[in-house]
Amino acid sequence: MQRMGHPIYGRDDGRGEVMKKAVWNLAFYGAVAAAWFVVARARGGAFPAPGDVLRALRAGFADGSLWVAFGASLRRVAIGYAISVVLGVALGVVICSSEFMEQTVGGLLTSLQSLPSICWLPLAVLWFGSSEKAILFVIVMGSVLSITISMEAGRKQIPAIYSMAGRNLGAHGWKLFAYVLFPAGMPYLVSGLKQGWAFALRGLIAGEMIFATFGLGQQLMAGRGRNDMGLVVAVMLLILALGWMVDFTIFRGLERRMRAKWGLAGA
Repeated sequence: MQRMGHPIYGRDDGRGEVMKKAVWNLAFYGAVAAAWFVVARARGGAFPAPGDVLRALRAGFADGSLWVAFGASLRRVAIGYAISVVLGVALGVVICSSEFMEQTVGGLLTSLQSLPSICWLPLAVLWFGSSEKAILFVIVMGSVLSITISMEAGRKQIPAIYSMAGRNLGAHGWKLFAYVLFPAGMPYLVSGLKQGWAFALRGLIAGEMIFATFGLGQQLMAGRGRNDMGLVVAVMLLILALGWMVDFTIFRGLERRMRAKWGLAGA
């Protein structure tokens, strides 16, 4: 019996799977929208209805305020995250270079990671004042540690046989790291990069909410000041959209390639 295309086994071109996922998403988000409407009706004016949020989005995009805020926040978090990646990878290489650095600097960074991003705000104000540099500092401090620690964790999880095989093939020093250890630790680094992005976005919003500068965080505070719950939830949705956009366009592709390269499930 030919299995390909049989109703029991599904279509071989994957259309059945795509349709199933589409139905699942439609049903789930439809239920979320219905629950949102019910909660908004039950809470009166304390929680905005979907229509209020749509009106706030339409008004903000019409006058350009949300476009400008979104672009300003995207620029800041992109710069801060890029700095975090460079510093995080460099620190990870330094820590992985010796057991002494791992036990001293690595232990300190692990402790510092427990600090929320907002804890760095007072230092940012004292060192940089109410400026762009202060926000970038908060973004970097919230993100760089996750990337560094992920590199350290990746090195610890690499099987010893990889190093032995690399040395037997003549790889030593930086060549062993560049051609054997670093590629073997890439799945952990990608996970750290994804987590670092989430922390960078949190640090961005925290900084913009405190400092009087235009961005999505400032729009949140503006909505609170005007008691405009529709605008507050609208900006929250834009922040979610920014996080989803980067995750979908960058990290999902990286994770898919890592799974395929390492033969992991779901590749």
